[in-house]
Amino acid sequence: MSWFIERIEKGFFEVTNPFSGKNFMVPASPEEVHTIVFWSKNFGPFLQKDYGKKLLKYGYHLFFNFTVNSEDHVLEPQISPLDERFEQARSLSRQFGAEVISWRFDPICFYQDCRGNHNSLHDFQKIASAMNSFGIKRCITSFMDDYRKIQKRISKINKFSFIYPHLQEQIKILLVLERFLHPLSIDLFTCCEGKLLDSLPSFSKIKPSSCIPNDLLHTLFGGNISLANDYGQRRQKGCRCKVSRDIGSYIHQPCHHNCLYCYANPVL
Repeated sequence: MSWFIERIEKGFFEVTNPFSGKNFMVPASPEEVHTIVFWSKNFGPFLQKDYGKKLLKYGYHLFFNFTVNSEDHVLEPQISPLDERFEQARSLSRQFGAEVISWRFDPICFYQDCRGNHNSLHDFQKIASAMNSFGIKRCITSFMDDYRKIQKRISKINKFSFIYPHLQEQIKILLVLERFLHPLSIDLFTCCEGKLLDSLPSFSKIKPSSCIPNDLLHTLFGGNISLANDYGQRRQKGCRCKVSRDIGSYIHQPCHHNCLYCYANPVL
């Protein structure tokens, strides 16, 4: 965040495309930025130093994708305890409004190790109840994708493998989650799950998500913002994100949570 604020105050970011290696500049003044979308599993450092209040004072709109999954030290070995993340969600909601927060329960994982079979669903109801108490009404989820980097990573772990539930099992799981969220008035969305979404029964109200939801950002904040689709994302897989500029880097701003399933985790 210190790097981020420094670049904000300079008025631009210098960004390297992770695929082409080309450098480009992203203007960062409040006049040229409609909304800053933050995406994290740990907003503790952001909240502790009041970065959000500073950005609001500068004139920026803020939106938060907050990933809060079940506690599992195999899948997410460096994540803060769940109660700490609840306090972060509560603070974000109080300071900036629950309407600018999307709760991501993502990804849903199944795996087996020397202890037996496991999944990441065990804290879902507890997390959903907490998010509801904070006024957060959007939940985005998906099932874990199988990346080559992940296979290399888990090959070094003794007697460990991910399990990939078949389509009908995924449908059953989503319908159970939707059924629990309904009385809480929390809407359930899927991320890049086009085939699964098309296979849901007609009575389901589960919708495709936009992690970068420019239409929602326009509703929240007004102003001039593009509603064009981001075709650089996985459109064929069901991504509905709108155009945006990503200024983060896996190399220069690495994540230290070391989540086992993560495509962005540099650890092989």
